[in-house]
Amino acid sequence: MTPPDGPDDHEITGVVPPDDPGLVLLVWDAPNVDMGLGSILGGRPTALYRPRFDALGRWLLGYAGDLSVSSGDTLEAEATVFTNIVPGTSDNVRPWVEALRNVGFAVFAKPKTSEDSDVDDDMLEHIDRRAESGRLAGVVVASADGQAFREPLEDLADEIPVTVIGFREHATWAVQHDTIRFLDLEDIPGVFREPLPRVSLENLPDEGAWLQPLRPLTALLTSR
Repeated sequence: MTPPDGPDDHEITGVVPPDDPGLVLLVWDAPNVDMGLGSILGGRPTALYRPRFDALGRWLLGYAGDLSVSSGDTLEAEATVFTNIVPGTSDNVRPWVEALRNVGFAVFAKPKTSEDSDVDDDMLEHIDRRAESGRLAGVVVASADGQAFREPLEDLADEIPVTVIGFREHATWAVQHDTIRFLDLEDIPGVFREPLPRVSLENLPDEGAWLQPLRPLTALLTSR
């Protein structure tokens, strides 16, 4: 199973017709964002703290418009959510997937059958195909830390604008990067209905705060 391709792609020949607009690509690493959000919340996100993809889509369209103005070219926006589906959970996940598709996002879904069946490689292959098409004018990767994409994104940042969307607590490398722009997910207008209950060592309240574990203690029994 390969990530979705649009009907107007020209990856086979590598030739881009002159009237094809440039592309601003967003890829969303759902498992990693969920893990980062869960660590901030100290548990599974409730509906109140789940990202609103309509707000994300409006931000992306605005960003593509800004790049169009600055470059003088006509640019389109494309967004895909990459996710794993644990066997037996499809009925629970289906409404979320359909909601994403109704907003205008493509979805690449992959069965979660082992520790190695994540979607990182699929995301990188998707970005590579878009780059090879000659249309890629900007890349946005949404991931809690973005670490798995660092080197490929650094290469792309030499040619086009690259943005990492994530959480500043987990993506220090991107926050401090010279050529890659970092945007905290919570800074996108309307993405969260309520402010996240974020606590870090830099903004501790006077009375102190609990910092929840990033994974269950029982993970020690299965770690290598």
